[in-house]
Amino acid sequence: MVIRVYVASSSGSVAVKKQQQAVVGFLEANRIMFQEVDITIQEDQRLWMYRNIPRDKQPETGNPLPPQIFNQDQYCGDYEDFFQSKENNTVFAFLGLTQPSVKVSLKHGTQQNPTEPNRTDSSVKVSPKQGTQQNPVEPSRTWLALGVQAYGFCKASRDNLTVIGAI
Repeated sequence: MVIRVYVASSSGSVAVKKQQQAVVGFLEANRIMFQEVDITIQEDQRLWMYRNIPRDKQPETGNPLPPQIFNQDQYCGDYEDFFQSKENNTVFAFLGLTQPSVKVSLKHGTQQNPTEPNRTDSSVKVSPKQGTQQNPVEPSRTWLALGVQAYGFCKASRDNLTVIGAI
């Protein structure tokens, strides 16, 4: 799955430029693989973008403005949709991606695989000793282990664990 962000490199609007930078910057910061498509240079891509935006998302007059976001050929949304998903912490769902999992070693208390893009394994695995088989652990126990061993700020739910940061 390739996320495509349609942008205009020569836009005269400061607001459009800032919105494009916000989307691209967020994807880069979160290591989400994407392709930036410049519609001012590639006429065929601009026309494809216009044709593939749903009618209910088209403006009443004129053409849709960048940034426009697609996952392959599936329309995800525009900047307003992206911003809303970012505020609701649902960007991965908005983009049609599986949220990455995090593996933590209790012995060292370090994050081993932070935010891998397009990862499908959603279970949290903890290794109490180096070289042992990785077994899924109940999230509440993982929360306790992380809080004590890694001194990290974590968010846990019944099904998954997210490392927010570490001291």
